[in-house]
Amino acid sequence: MAQSPDPIRAIGLMSGTSMDGIDVAALRSDGETIAEIGPGLFVPYDPAFRKKLEGALETAKAIRRREERPGDLAGIEAELTERHAEAVRAFLASAPDEWRELELVGFHGQTVLHRPQAGLTVQLGDGPMLARRTGLPVIYDMRANDMTLGGQGAPLVPAYHAALARSLPAPLAGRHPVVFVNIGGISNITFVPAAGDPVAFDTGPGNTLIDQWVAAHGGVPFDADGAIAAEGGVVRAVVRRYLENPFFPRPGPKSLDRNDFTLEPAEGLELADGARTLAAVTAEAILKSAEHLPERPKLWILCGGGRRNPHIVADMKAGARDAEVVLAEDAGLRGDLTEAEAWAFLAIRSQRGLPLTWPTTTGCREPATGGVLAEPR
Repeated sequence: MAQSPDPIRAIGLMSGTSMDGIDVAALRSDGETIAEIGPGLFVPYDPAFRKKLEGALETAKAIRRREERPGDLAGIEAELTERHAEAVRAFLASAPDEWRELELVGFHGQTVLHRPQAGLTVQLGDGPMLARRTGLPVIYDMRANDMTLGGQGAPLVPAYHAALARSLPAPLAGRHPVVFVNIGGISNITFVPAAGDPVAFDTGPGNTLIDQWVAAHGGVPFDADGAIAAEGGVVRAVVRRYLENPFFPRPGPKSLDRNDFTLEPAEGLELADGARTLAAVTAEAILKSAEHLPERPKLWILCGGGRRNPHIVADMKAGARDAEVVLAEDAGLRGDLTEAEAWAFLAIRSQRGLPLTWPTTTGCREPATGGVLAEPR
């Protein structure tokens, strides 16, 4: 049997649907196993640039072909890429010596449009520009080939979740099936069985509706530690209204755009009741996803910013039946940086031509690799 190549050091760059900044995370891997998880950092966006990105979501609705950049999108793309280059430089300036010898960058970019039913997904981010600015080879555009093969183009993190599941510490090791939950702007899950390919799909709103709600009604960008929701209660009629959405009965693979759910069902609620109710929607949508899994999970591992909302976590624990619900940190993981780590891992897999997605994770016709390599010039 052919021997795996030596592990290499890579960093992943992730700017998610919350649009709050750039996660940078390093790891050493051969694309199949995780040899070592390295340092990471978060580089926040300033409010003015975040507002530009929010405007870009509206502008992007006019896109019909992936390469189109109507309005000010080309300028925003260049600025976004430069900010990612600055994030790489910040990482290199703060990292221990052994982590300054990077061999690869995995670049997600900023998703501004995701319409899988139309075979269209658009991430702002100029891979060749980033390679020039950093002097490092960059793997970017990792979703497109999956969609060419009939996939949803999301989620892509399951390949990394499956590797993490194989390296969980005792007493969590071997607790299959295990489900990793990423609660970002949109929530998604990865079901990892004891044997076979992972199963994955988006489950519904994550933090995005809560963020939009408290921004619109409370003038703050997010509900820090669920403090606003702590003053309110769950309005069950509104939760039911959200869960009646036709997205939920559909089996996976399936994925969402940030704009697929709105605040309309919650309008009329008080600020705190709205925040608490939307947290319940997030948790119950995740739990409801178990209806589409091959087996009942034995272990749920919560990653992403939403794991910091105690109401989402409490609702998950209350509704998980006989399964255990733990935070990423309880499993020895970094809940804020898991997606950025995944992008480093996926870049290495891409370089090796290994699958990034499977029919069970995105609906592609066959296991699909992907990504485009930009060399520094």
